[in-house]
Amino acid sequence: MTTERPTTTADIVERTEAQAADSQTREVEHDRDAHQEQTPLIDADRGRSLLEHWNGIQAGFVDSPREAVQQADSLVAEVIQDLARGFADERGKLEHQWDSGTDVQTEDLRVALQRYRSFFQRLLAA
Repeated sequence: MTTERPTTTADIVERTEAQAADSQTREVEHDRDAHQEQTPLIDADRGRSLLEHWNGIQAGFVDSPREAVQQADSLVAEVIQDLARGFADERGKLEHQWDSGTDVQTEDLRVALQRYRSFFQRLLAA
């Protein structure tokens, strides 16, 4: 019987690098409105649950620092997967419309691009 180990940030980097090698790089002109309202990246209930989990990990650091760091890495990997899944789902909906011959509304594309930009800017500002 094999025990499945939790996903780590190293696993995500490995998968991401492999996917990047297979995909095309696309450049998008930067939108001039840098003060656009940020859209939530994670559902509020999910965010609260993740924060509670983080607080438990942090509280456990005193008694078991190594385990706390391993749990923190797994939690960060889980959040990254949630974010990637959300962006992939959104893109999948747009691609489905493109593939079916349906015109995607410019407004839908604008909203998607704003979400990407917001996420990108948050990463760089952290």
